[in-house]
Amino acid sequence: MTSDTDTTEQTPLHAETSADAVARLEGENLQLKQAVRSHAVVDQAIGVILAVGQLTPDEGWDAVRAISQNTNIKLRHVAELIVDWARTGELPSEIRGELEHQLGLDGEVGDAR
Repeated sequence: MTSDTDTTEQTPLHAETSADAVARLEGENLQLKQAVRSHAVVDQAIGVILAVGQLTPDEGWDAVRAISQNTNIKLRHVAELIVDWARTGELPSEIRGELEHQLGLDGEVGDAR
């Protein structure tokens, strides 16, 4: 006699197949790679700000974060723009203005190179 609670022949409703597990792990791997790249760019941007503004690392982080929040631009993108600025000398005016404000240098931030 078999009862409704007999589970010897049943499989879980949400069983993960090998292919599903591989796809999930590949997705997680991609997210981790993107996070590492993003973190590196943010660290580089902080370094640029430290050099320009003679700040501590915590103050540099606060500046990048504030620029992102005050311009409503994603942190990673702000960091990319700041790193590019160090290389090219070009920085969008919105970011430049907020960077100057954060560094207390209103109107004085020039070529980072």
